[in-house]
Amino acid sequence: MRHPHTRTTRRRVVGALTAGLLCAAGLAVPAAAAPTAEPAAPTLADGLALTPPMGFNNWNSTHCRAEFNESMVKGIADIFVEKGLKDAGYQYVNLDDCWALPSRDADGKLVPDPVRFPNGIKAVADYVHSKGLKLGIYTSAGTKTCNSAGFPGALGHEYSDAQQFADWGVDYLKYDNCNNQGVDAKLRYTTMRDALEATGRPIVYSICEWGQNKPWEWAADVGHLWRTTGDISDNWGSMLGILKKNLPLAPYAGPGHWNDPDMLEVGNGGMTDTEYRSHFSMWSIMAAPLLIGSDLRKATPATFDILDNKEVIAVDQDPLGKQGAVVSSEGGRWVVAKEMKDGSRAVALFNESGTAQRIATTAKAIGLPETPAYTLRDLWQHNSYNTAGTISATVPAHGTVLVRVSADRKWAAYPPAVELGLDGSPLMEAGKPATLTSAVTDLGRSPALHVSAKLSGPEGWTVKATSRTTSAVVPTGHSLRTTWSVTAPQGTPTGSYDLTLKASYRSPTGVRVDSTVPLTASVVVPPPSGTSGLGDLPWLSATNGYGPVERNTSNGESAAGDGHPITIGGVVYGKGLGVHAESAVEYYTGKACRTVTADVGVDDEKGANGTVAFEIWADGTKVASTGVLTNSMPAQPLTADVTGAQVVRLVVTDGGDGIDSDHADWANAQLTC
Repeated sequence: MRHPHTRTTRRRVVGALTAGLLCAAGLAVPAAAAPTAEPAAPTLADGLALTPPMGFNNWNSTHCRAEFNESMVKGIADIFVEKGLKDAGYQYVNLDDCWALPSRDADGKLVPDPVRFPNGIKAVADYVHSKGLKLGIYTSAGTKTCNSAGFPGALGHEYSDAQQFADWGVDYLKYDNCNNQGVDAKLRYTTMRDALEATGRPIVYSICEWGQNKPWEWAADVGHLWRTTGDISDNWGSMLGILKKNLPLAPYAGPGHWNDPDMLEVGNGGMTDTEYRSHFSMWSIMAAPLLIGSDLRKATPATFDILDNKEVIAVDQDPLGKQGAVVSSEGGRWVVAKEMKDGSRAVALFNESGTAQRIATTAKAIGLPETPAYTLRDLWQHNSYNTAGTISATVPAHGTVLVRVSADRKWAAYPPAVELGLDGSPLMEAGKPATLTSAVTDLGRSPALHVSAKLSGPEGWTVKATSRTTSAVVPTGHSLRTTWSVTAPQGTPTGSYDLTLKASYRSPTGVRVDSTVPLTASVVVPPPSGTSGLGDLPWLSATNGYGPVERNTSNGESAAGDGHPITIGGVVYGKGLGVHAESAVEYYTGKACRTVTADVGVDDEKGANGTVAFEIWADGTKVASTGVLTNSMPAQPLTADVTGAQVVRLVVTDGGDGIDSDHADWANAQLTC
């Protein structure tokens, strides 16, 4: 299934953007490399979607299952009102595929499924409108929609279908890309634009051609938003891959014309709440449409806390309409900044890696004017601080710190911002003491007073301070540093364990501040001596584009164990790893190993599809890589020298052309220690 979005008319010219900006192997480029010329504003605008559309779409939670029906849609509308989501800005309740019967009636009209929607679409629209909300609907710019049941698409029926939608009271159309018969994309989507305009009803028009024809270059006078990627899935790898493709497109977005990296997965269960906060933060700083994709009738309080964070939503809905741009990106540490209408900057410190990372930038780097101090507002903690200009935090694995920074003359009313960090390797062997050093650093213009630090670990662990834990004063730019001896009990199973670093301090005005950073320590075992198959060894972490990483089979995209024998170019391998781009698998090598070897390639199970590239990293340094590999190529031998590395990471990218059928095999992957 694929997804569209909505409509409105605009006539505008988009300035050319250098081709290298868009997708360099899927990685966003620093903002400094972005063009300075802005695309021209629309010369004819209809006033729709002046901020990114916010609402709900059922697809990510129900697909075509029976629970997608009139009762669900009305229930979502009720929840929007009851839970305050309407007040937070959520407006559209959108139907996706499977709302219609597979055949049109004798007059060529679309027929709502009488089982799912016994009272028809207009009755649902009337109900949604009675709540002060708007209704969206779905079809495809092809002969059929994307579902295998073959529901009717709008190709050749654009004017009739658009009029039906208008007569029903539809406010938003998501227009997909399946079964398009090879008709030119711009022609197909422009025809529906004109058909919608002919109805006279204001309908937001969401173009969903998956970024295949670079709609950011031509669709600003066609639709209000356009998908920039393939469909999102409810996992970290999918979200991350889409994020990296959407970030470089910032110059193309603005009021009435938005880049759309697909709907939200928040609350569907495939990611942690930390990952969902990152998802929501990054979509907001990218000025992306915020379309809830989880069944809110089953949502947890944590899900509502994320979706209803009005300070984060305000970043997304800022009327200036700027999409955040990449300030820096290195080693999985991202800084993305968004100019706001009031002159402030929203800043995301985003950590794509599997371990906590210090991520930092400055007020100057994000475009703020020079001033003695700034006010920094943490949009998840809902607290304000002052900073002398450094914007920095230790960000948990897969986490995001989202702040709003302004040149504010009232900065002294707030306590100084303090950064908590931990030096030393978070990898430790059970029964052996590890030395870690905490730092409590004053980033503010004012001093931090009566500062104390405390590190704690799981029950049964030994955590002892071996240097001072308090300081009467920590001036601007200085730190209280404390050394700790941390021991996991003998026999502790391998895996990740939570550590917590806490700091307490007072501002010069007497305000007490308690700050906490969650950290992770991993208990590991030394790698076995000799040569071992990586498919048989425990890994530190594994992320995958679809489904789990598989041991000694190919990737099946869904549940663990659903893969097949690893097969590349007709050759079957009994051992290895089966992954799907974007993928990363990390192993603890404890500075005791020498080489990694594998035969790598695209698995035969996807026919002619799939393009990938393989990389081997040793402690953050790329030590081996392939070019782009396709299904037509035999397995390629890949060898890397990993001498002295504590961690080895096996990475598969999409080869730069998007994630589609990218089944990749590390066949006969071996580690020699």
